[in-house]
Amino acid sequence: MTTAERYQHIIEWFKANVPVAESELRYRSPYELLVAVILSAQCTDKRVNMVTPALFKAFPTAKEMAQAEVGEIYEHIKSISYPNSKAKNLKGTAEMLVSRFGSVVPDDVDELQRLPGVGRKTANVVASVVYNKPAIAVDTHVFRVAKRVGLASAASKTPLDVERQLTAHIAPALRPTAHHWLILHGRYICLARQPKCEECGLTKWCKFRRKN
Repeated sequence: MTTAERYQHIIEWFKANVPVAESELRYRSPYELLVAVILSAQCTDKRVNMVTPALFKAFPTAKEMAQAEVGEIYEHIKSISYPNSKAKNLKGTAEMLVSRFGSVVPDDVDELQRLPGVGRKTANVVASVVYNKPAIAVDTHVFRVAKRVGLASAASKTPLDVERQLTAHIAPALRPTAHHWLILHGRYICLARQPKCEECGLTKWCKFRRKN
């Protein structure tokens, strides 16, 4: 089976079996999604969703968050992983949104990465989810699933390596959805330690399954 054939089969399976795939983070605006994604680094979406309602009530816009003290932000997110650095990054991001972007979250991946605490993965999430840009964010789930099933080379060393292979084989219009297909599959089926192969619909094309 060629790589192109593997992509075709897996994409068709997802289209048929997971027609709707969306972010599990709760948000009502680009600003809220940006904040939520920054908080989600090395933290679960479930935990982030528990924290953000009160956070957004206290700081409903970038302007309010920019005017807040780091300690005030920290109090709302202290149950999140790395709250000290994330509180500083949220304030810095809010300040830059106000001063540089007129309080509007940019839709360009490179511009997004200028914001404190925003790396390529976070930028790709915001650009694809909010603005439907043809970007694929590679988090730990996407990285693992893509390499396991054979969408990315087993020799891939970095998220960028995997991102380049995925974007080379997945049509631009489909990339925002494909990003969530892979995340959700990794979160609930293709687990890191004990993948649920008996529940997986991709086994007939999966390299990992063939080896094991």
